Amino acid sequence: MKQYRPRLSQKEFDLIQQHRNGGGVGIIGDTHEPFCHPNYRDFCYEVFDRFGVSEIVHIGDEVDNAALSYHEKMAEMPNAESEAETAQRAMERWYATFPDVKVCVGNHSALPFRQATSAGIPKRFIKSYEEIWNAPKGWKWEMQWEIDGVLYEHGTGSSGAMAHKNRAIANRQSTVIGHCHSFGGVNYMASRNDLIFGMNVGCGIDVDAMAFSYGKNFPKKPTLGCGVVLDGGRTAIFIPMDLGSRVSII
Repeated sequence: MKQYRPRLSQKEFDLIQQHRNGGGVGIIGDTHEPFCHPNYRDFCYEVFDRFGVSEIVHIGDEVDNAALSYHEKMAEMPNAESEAETAQRAMERWYATFPDVKVCVGNHSALPFRQATSAGIPKRFIKSYEEIWNAPKGWKWEMQWEIDGVLYEHGTGSSGAMAHKNRAIANRQSTVIGHCHSFGGVNYMASRNDLIFGMNVGCGIDVDAMAFSYGKNFPKKPTLGCGVVLDGGRTAIFIPMDLGSRVSII
């Protein structure tokens, strides 16, 4: 029998042991490669391994595509080709760590397609997400995924601290989102007929990356973390990433 590990609370240890062999879904937050926190991938692996999840969902914005953004760009930022090459190498590390992942299309994910639409380029000339990022066959992109009655989507169009809750209410089912970098957590809502939750899994970005310099004067800072959904879609847990005592000043 496994022994209790002091670094975990007894409650967390008991929960992990209860669910370790019961499946579940691990959810990766927005990574915005190649501007992801250098320890975020290891953090996700350790969390998903602890809970013994059987499926992985990436909540979207797996890449940043900063050079393709419609917003103003700093002159020091890499051009589109250089950024894409660096992002590709980062994605290959994710492929090696997690061979099978369901990816939700995010607003940054879709920037190549949005730019193509702006330029009047027909869809027949555009590669798929899988082709763009040279993904292994275990990685698939869709706008939404539904697993055990829980809806997973990026969250484009939602904002604020209660975006996850409002999204679940609008969908009328338990819903997991990312997109809103400053928040992470779970809210449960009950009616006479059911119990649903909304969860924001936060993000995994490197707040010191130049791509996020726009937020240096924002009072709210990114909340790094990931999520797990257990009990056949009935239990959701947000796991914050421990950054120690370090406080970013961006």
